[in-house]
Amino acid sequence: MIIRQATPGDATEACELLRASISELCFADHRRNPHILDRWLLSKTPENVAAWADNIGRSLLVAVEDDVVLAVGGVTDRGEITLNYVSPKARFGGVSSALLKALEERAMARGAVRATLLSTETAHRFYLSRGYQDTGPPQGKFGMAASYPMAKTLATPES
Repeated sequence: MIIRQATPGDATEACELLRASISELCFADHRRNPHILDRWLLSKTPENVAAWADNIGRSLLVAVEDDVVLAVGGVTDRGEITLNYVSPKARFGGVSSALLKALEERAMARGAVRATLLSTETAHRFYLSRGYQDTGPPQGKFGMAASYPMAKTLATPES
């Protein structure tokens, strides 16, 4: 498996992965409610994914094996992780952990000392087990009951 910068050519496959991951793995969040699911998937279009790959103030990374995209992740130069989704076929295979590490490394390379994110209910334990801490009460997003603001220190600021 390699993790690399996404290109606009990855947009369709990455979009399909995002939509499948949300639809098939995030039941605890959308509870099969079509209104929540539709709101969550609204921005997950090939056009938007291609735009997110512009590498201007942000990075979109893909984990790829045998020319198949297994995971998609996004991070801003300020350290906000905006996406971290795995293919349902690749879940529990270490792909999400490897991608999260790459997202954190990209943020540090761009000067961030702290990573922040808004975790789903589905991924909350995953992030806690990787050193992230809750930074506030759960919030609603897309009509879901809980989205957890979280953060992790990536590097110590130079004195």
